[in-house]
Amino acid sequence: MTAWIDFATQAPHITTIFTRRHHAAGNLCLLATLRSDGFPRISPMEPRLFEDRLWLPGMPGTTKFADIVRDPRFCLHTATIDTQVTDGDAKLYGLAHDCPDDALRQRFAAALFDETGFDLRGQAFALFGTDITGASAVEVRDGHLDITVWNPGGPERVVRKH
Repeated sequence: MTAWIDFATQAPHITTIFTRRHHAAGNLCLLATLRSDGFPRISPMEPRLFEDRLWLPGMPGTTKFADIVRDPRFCLHTATIDTQVTDGDAKLYGLAHDCPDDALRQRFAAALFDETGFDLRGQAFALFGTDITGASAVEVRDGHLDITVWNPGGPERVVRKH
């Protein structure tokens, strides 16, 4: 499993596309989890980078977080509305784990308030840290679809679809 800082070092191209698309969409991504009946669930999510790690914050008690507690596997997809994929597109795969560290949660809430004005300080909120287990990005180049794939322990590799 790989923390964000290590992922960013090992997969710089995918990181660049993910970060660009994440910011372009106002930090909105789509989070895929597995429901209790095994079917997928897709939920809006505003992941955040904090202290060299990718975090999944949100309202406590939601079904998406109940899914993660039951089965920590997830896929995070940049919110794409451009069918031509002119700015690229990225997916991260991983495992999410609840953050019980009160001091870290307080630092997260303070940083969120400083950066966005959204105030979770002193409030209950869900916070899951992530370990990245794989990633991919797509780009249209020269009339072809280039898919960049990364798995821990290896370099990024590009698969070109004609």
